[in-house]
Amino acid sequence: WLHTETMFAAAQKKWLYIYDNQAVELHCVKKFNDVRRMEFLPYHFLLATCNARGFLQYLDVSVGKEVTAICTKAGRLDVMTQNPYNAIIHLGHPQGTVSLWSPNSKEPLVKMLCHRGGVRAIAIDRTGTYMATTGLDRKLNIFDIRSYRPLHSYFISSGGNHLAFSQRDLLAVGSGTTVNVYKDIHHATVSKPYLTHSLPQGVHGLQFCPFEDVLGVGHGRGFSSLLVPGAGEANFDGLECNPYRSKKQRQEWEVKALLEKIQPDLITLDPTKLGKVDFITMSQKNQERVQRLGFDPSQREKFEPKRKMKGRSSAKSIERRKRKVAVAEQREAIRQSVQEKQEAVREREKVAKSRLSHTKGSALDRFHK
Repeated sequence: WLHTETMFAAAQKKWLYIYDNQAVELHCVKKFNDVRRMEFLPYHFLLATCNARGFLQYLDVSVGKEVTAICTKAGRLDVMTQNPYNAIIHLGHPQGTVSLWSPNSKEPLVKMLCHRGGVRAIAIDRTGTYMATTGLDRKLNIFDIRSYRPLHSYFISSGGNHLAFSQRDLLAVGSGTTVNVYKDIHHATVSKPYLTHSLPQGVHGLQFCPFEDVLGVGHGRGFSSLLVPGAGEANFDGLECNPYRSKKQRQEWEVKALLEKIQPDLITLDPTKLGKVDFITMSQKNQERVQRLGFDPSQREKFEPKRKMKGRSSAKSIERRKRKVAVAEQREAIRQSVQEKQEAVREREKVAKSRLSHTKGSALDRFHK
């Protein structure tokens, strides 16, 4: 699904197609071939895709143009998910590694060795803090993305093929014909699953329904809806995501979201750095500007009196005016230094008085000035 429920993208065998809710074909994007997985970034209006040839591509759905195409040099890409906190794409590789990608870099931002075999599934919670992975070594590993360290590791006899986090941090693991749901698996070591459900055939995919205690599972004989108590968030933000909005509200929200669209250049590992000032870069830029111009434009210029009319601008009068300006600046500097010293003396007197007020009187207090 794209930014609204009236548009969705479908990756067919050859090209990428975009349809509306009436199944009418809107676009056919021929630059995206052999797509295996897709993720939509709602705040950036970007559709990220990975294909069988090892390319990671970004499509801006608001203008219909390809933003970038990155060759990961890691072979076939079948495992992909996004971090909802910073919009970083996580890719799983057959070498057992997980790489983190941004559209601003042609190289992976981070590479993590997660399994001894190939990675089969990745899931990230909604806070973007914890990541769950399963591999061919039949291990379920939980990682803290802030420090890139493993927290817990579990052995799954049949291996995990599919993972999904709910809004209340429940983790669903699909392995073979069984779906296990774990509770608080990243906070403490769990000995047994919260829920277990058996299906007639193998699991092909699973996903939690937002704001509902429902887990949708696709298997070999169709689709099943499983009730998982405590999976969905009970309270929703009507301005952020309103499941009961009308057509008029949806149109107004779409216009506002397009106006507030975040540019792809702002996708970084730590989005909090965007609001900070880089003082080192500012000083470096100032030095480069001084070297280029030959002088510092921010430095105060030396006073040069203007030459007056004929007979009034003698050397003596110019020197007198220069001395007058210099004396005025010196007086201002002396006045400021005297004020600072007086304030420091007042502060010391206040501290001394406060100490005297807290101490008990003695016979030597009469000698204190």
